[in-house]
Amino acid sequence: MKTPRFVLFQKQFHWTIMDTYILKKFLGSVFYSIALLMTIIIVFDISENVQRFLDHNVPVKLIIFQYYFNFIPYFINLFFPLFTFISVIWFTSKLSGNNEIISFFNGGVSFYRFLIPYMTGALILCVLSMIFANFIIPDTNVRLNKFREENMYRKRYITNTNIHFKSAPNTYVYAERWRKQDAGADNLTVEVLGDDKVNYKLHADWAKYNDTTKCWQLFTYRIRYFDETGEHVELGERLDTAFNFLPEDFNDDVKVAETLGYRSLKKFIQKEKEKGSSLVKSYQIEQQKRMANPFSIIIMTLLGLSVAARKSRRGVGVHIFVGLFFVFTFILFQQISNVFAVAEQLSPAMATWLPNIVYFLISLILIHYTPK
Repeated sequence: MKTPRFVLFQKQFHWTIMDTYILKKFLGSVFYSIALLMTIIIVFDISENVQRFLDHNVPVKLIIFQYYFNFIPYFINLFFPLFTFISVIWFTSKLSGNNEIISFFNGGVSFYRFLIPYMTGALILCVLSMIFANFIIPDTNVRLNKFREENMYRKRYITNTNIHFKSAPNTYVYAERWRKQDAGADNLTVEVLGDDKVNYKLHADWAKYNDTTKCWQLFTYRIRYFDETGEHVELGERLDTAFNFLPEDFNDDVKVAETLGYRSLKKFIQKEKEKGSSLVKSYQIEQQKRMANPFSIIIMTLLGLSVAARKSRRGVGVHIFVGLFFVFTFILFQQISNVFAVAEQLSPAMATWLPNIVYFLISLILIHYTPK
């Protein structure tokens, strides 16, 4: 008779009933807190958007399956570290208050052996968060944005202003205003630079992209260029022409990165670097956050355990108060470091990972001084 795989796993990794008990408590508390908080978030979101749904006559089926089914994953992953921290604080404080931790220690279990089921649960959640951030949430964000544009903000007029980018190594494009709704640009300028002068310059009061012909329609345009015979100027009221840039090149928006998967985001950032986009730093921060935020789950687990394992006569409230202090300072640190990255005082990788590194060291120090 073959030995069950789980029994082999137990023997190989010295997994015990205590580990299973703590892991179940850990994961159960996390998913319970997720369900509880998401219920509150959905109730508040419904109260905020119910009038929009009614104004646009959105069917209930669409609201549930196309809005909230795509709305929930983003917020679950956003609050994963906080969910983990609160859960660890809550159930570990109960274990400590019921003297269960002392019982484990009296049974010959060391404190660091006691950490194993916590770290196992943290790694499971960390991997799950990475999968969500890089492969699931980008697709749900695309569907969510599409639903909002079609059913909630159909009358909204989306514009970008003062857009600069490179469409080729020596070609620069500028638009005073870009209207996403009708793919139109005001005061479009295209310049081709030579070694020491501008070889070609086109200006149009208004330009519109024709998706059928895949060409740009220029209105009230002026072209100035140089060739072997000298300088030439061409004026006209309308011109249909093709360029090496497309409407999406004008849609500079930080949130675009949130709709791209892991590989697509890497290619997108490289393309934006070549264009000379001013939002490259923001896109790189988004890329780094997809790895750094899941890792913060491990940090929050260590912090929560180091705080909650100390038995207090004042109960769980003291543990939560002390723990929330660390969480809020951690979040504040993240926001400040991101500002430094956008201002080019820190690299996106350093700005995103620095809070994790600092608080990981703090959590290790707290774990070291936790009563054992």
